[in-house]
Amino acid sequence: MRAITFLAALTISATSAFAAEEPSGCDKFKWPIERERAALTAPDRAKLATGSEQTALPASAITLGLVAPSEAKFPAPPERTPKDGTFAGFTSIKSPKAGLYTISLSAGAWVDVVQDGHALKPVDFSGATDCDGIRKTMKYELSAQPFVLQVSGAKENSVSIAILPAQ
Repeated sequence: MRAITFLAALTISATSAFAAEEPSGCDKFKWPIERERAALTAPDRAKLATGSEQTALPASAITLGLVAPSEAKFPAPPERTPKDGTFAGFTSIKSPKAGLYTISLSAGAWVDVVQDGHALKPVDFSGATDCDGIRKTMKYELSAQPFVLQVSGAKENSVSIAILPAQ
């Protein structure tokens, strides 16, 4: 009986730990996401093909078309190998201003930000399921150098992305 009770407690704590990693609802993000969510759902998002180059940070969110990972031709290998049946792509941005930015995605996917030949690590990350329009948001400290935003592991063939100065 003790073994069953122990196993039940272990299962509940494992389930709770998983739930803590994947919170549900728009109010579960670590910081306010209203601005990012509005950008990601705005009707005027520019549609870009994978491999496109931007001369500056987009003024609004974009919708990046994605392809099979084998066709993505990433400038740098993704940190995580994309699974079969997923989609991937990238865009490069030539002249950002230095600063802290949020990079937010409408759907789940892996993000690599490559600047000056190095993959940047996010300063912070937050995500939640069941929030229409936004799935994850990350904060990156960018220098005033060109960078490449790589997306992989997406379940759909496009993803909306907002790159905004952090507030």
